[in-house]
Amino acid sequence: MSHTSPPTGPAHGPQLAASWSDWIGDHTTALIGIPLRIALIVVILLVVRVVAKRAITRVVQRVLEPSAGETDRSRPRRPTRGAAVLHRDRSRARQRREQRARTIGSVLSSAVTIVLFMVGVAMVLDQVGIALGPLLASAGVVGLAIGFGAQSLVADYLSGLLIMVEDQYGVGDSVDLGEAVGEVEHVGLRLTHVRDLNGGLWHIRNGEILRVRNDSQEWARAVLDVAVAYDANLDTVYRVLEDTGRALRQDPDFEDLLLEDPAVWGVQSLDADGVLVRLAVKTVPLQQWGVTRELRRRVKDALDEAGIDIPFPQRTVWVRTDAPASESGALTR
Repeated sequence: MSHTSPPTGPAHGPQLAASWSDWIGDHTTALIGIPLRIALIVVILLVVRVVAKRAITRVVQRVLEPSAGETDRSRPRRPTRGAAVLHRDRSRARQRREQRARTIGSVLSSAVTIVLFMVGVAMVLDQVGIALGPLLASAGVVGLAIGFGAQSLVADYLSGLLIMVEDQYGVGDSVDLGEAVGEVEHVGLRLTHVRDLNGGLWHIRNGEILRVRNDSQEWARAVLDVAVAYDANLDTVYRVLEDTGRALRQDPDFEDLLLEDPAVWGVQSLDADGVLVRLAVKTVPLQQWGVTRELRRRVKDALDEAGIDIPFPQRTVWVRTDAPASESGALTR
């Protein structure tokens, strides 16, 4: 057997150079075209991300701008007791708006980043020549497993996002979430913090909130039930209550808190001790309790001035004076 080695003479140099040039020509697309396309994809995605974040930031800033109503309501009040009781820090409304806007903006920015990252990875893999079908199938299986394992966490985040988008409640609102009743101190994507009347702080998962009663949206109503004696003239009672309500509406310390004149709804019930008459008035949110307290004090003074008695529990005691002698003797022993 004879072994032949490749020729290494000077005549074969041009052949080697031609083979290298042919190889570079054949792989020019892989060496230059693919990196350029990948770089172009990355640049385009970065530009889209910057534009999207700027748009989200502008939306958040527009939401954070104070409304005309807040600037018009900044006139000072007289430092009376009633105004001090009913006064509410208007910065809480701005705090609620800021928290809601910044949270939604953060969620939108994160969502845009994740979507663009996934799109970019898919486009880069397609340029490299990696099949996306098996990867997508594997990602689907992994996502399904994570969804089953963390479905409660996903439900909390989705519920928190919907709560903020729909503005069901926010910081400073007085809400009833079932066992937790009080003032909202924080609203996050996963948890809601509620401070109850006794000072306890409740941590409620957003996914467990099935219904919400919000006492702080748009308007509220102060309802006062006044009990009078059966021998009282109801027409006089109605007149006294209406005059008291109008006087409260005309008070400079309360005129901004009442949205309408108090109205007497009539006899609410006939109790064993007296007649119950209902007085109601529409107020601004979260001021109904203070208005009710002030209205109750003024109604009591007005009823006393008009000579109308507020009834007290009645009890009738029957005493037998014709008891038999045997029973009376037994009682005296």
